[in-house]
Amino acid sequence: MTRSGAAYVEGLRDARTVFIDGERVDDVTTHPAFANSVRSIARLYDIADDPSNRDLMTFGSPTTGDPVNRAFMIPRSREDLALRRGAIRRWAESTFGLMGRSPDHVASFLAAFASAPDIFARGGQQFADNIVRFHEYARDNDLYVTYTIVPPQIDRSKPAHEQADPHLYAGVREERDDGIVVKGAQMLGTGSALSDWILLSCIHPLREGEENQAISLVVPLNAPGLRVHSRRSYAGAASSMFDYPLSSQFDETDSLVVFDDVFVPWEHVFVYRDRAITRSQFFETPAHTLGNNQAQIRFATKLHFLTGLTRRIAEMNGTAALPPVQGTLGEIAGHAAMVEGLVLAQEAHCEIDGNGVARPGRAELYANMMFQSSLYPAVLQMVRELCGGGLIQLPSSREDFGNPEIAADLERYVQSPGMSSVERVKLLKLAWDAVGSEFASRHHQYEMFYAGAPFLVKGHMFRNYDFASAQELVESALQGYDLDGRIDAMPPGAGVPQRGDVGAMS
Repeated sequence: MTRSGAAYVEGLRDARTVFIDGERVDDVTTHPAFANSVRSIARLYDIADDPSNRDLMTFGSPTTGDPVNRAFMIPRSREDLALRRGAIRRWAESTFGLMGRSPDHVASFLAAFASAPDIFARGGQQFADNIVRFHEYARDNDLYVTYTIVPPQIDRSKPAHEQADPHLYAGVREERDDGIVVKGAQMLGTGSALSDWILLSCIHPLREGEENQAISLVVPLNAPGLRVHSRRSYAGAASSMFDYPLSSQFDETDSLVVFDDVFVPWEHVFVYRDRAITRSQFFETPAHTLGNNQAQIRFATKLHFLTGLTRRIAEMNGTAALPPVQGTLGEIAGHAAMVEGLVLAQEAHCEIDGNGVARPGRAELYANMMFQSSLYPAVLQMVRELCGGGLIQLPSSREDFGNPEIAADLERYVQSPGMSSVERVKLLKLAWDAVGSEFASRHHQYEMFYAGAPFLVKGHMFRNYDFASAQELVESALQGYDLDGRIDAMPPGAGVPQRGDVGAMS
């Protein structure tokens, strides 16, 4: 059943090993680098657990009948996809689309995995049973699962077994009767320090000899030998929430996750030393479509937030009525509407697969992913252009308003019609944290490479577009004329095509 934010927070106090700034973190729920992000995730759990949101956020567990989070739902129809979107969007609105690895992300992958146990059964029925059972466990206990599915950037020209140490990339070091021992590291552990469990696998194509890395499994964050090395915390560096309203609340952190002889019991292993199944779990099951559909609902919400933010600033500056400004605002809004439209189109063009699962439309999904890496930087640039120098000519911190001498100048010279100095600065500092701060720069990089290298995403688009019907249109055009001119289409039951005179050669 759904759990409260307080229950989520309490579950994080489990002696996990997290490092930041040269020290081990005693408690991620109270450490300045993580505490506010923990509160933001807790807020998501409270939203889902609120009885007034039950119809929106939950469905009945097939096992217990209790209300459980819709993110774990296996969609069986277009209507299910729409219900799922409503729940995901509600959570994304709470974070303004700024937490890319919120609990509904990997939950979508787990639901997709469990919907296709036949894929995992290729390695043995026990693995299919394992994924179905863990999905039920995560769903019915409302767990926050993150993943690390990319090997570290050491020497990408060589496969894992040809590295200086064959256990640099996380993989199997030892097999035992009761499970396996995993050694190595994996990235990017976005949100891992804040989660309950972590899924370890590899989404990159694996080469011959990399069978030890061809795995899929889960471990709790407090597993002995598991170490999480967080990057610099933007929340910890934020001087105040007023000065950095987004950095201070929504920095989910990214981490290198080290598996130092971590023991994994067989019941938590879904794929074992099989390169084909490791690949198939993402691309033959609905995982890649359902997981990225969740990500695009979040991304659409983020663009909606940026669109509203930019309009608000234009109104504050008195420029919203100017045609050039309206043109830029319209362009930003157009990008946001396109992403949202492609999300809705994924539902309209969904496909029911052989297991009865509704898969979001693939062409629309991969079109969104393809545009994401270029669209987001373009939107940020337009926001910057509309804000101009106001973004950098801001008071040094909220403390300036506490000094009467400074505050007097700010109230006189840093204001807008109908807005006090504090209100103007508050809005522009929000904008700066969205487009210009270190936190914003990370989001810029994140959205550019969220789906991998652009050529890979374009390859997905190539493989999933309906070129056959497009070429049929071309063939229809070619059959409509020849050297002698136009050939009229045959009416039903007619004999040979009739030639027309229009455009005929003499």
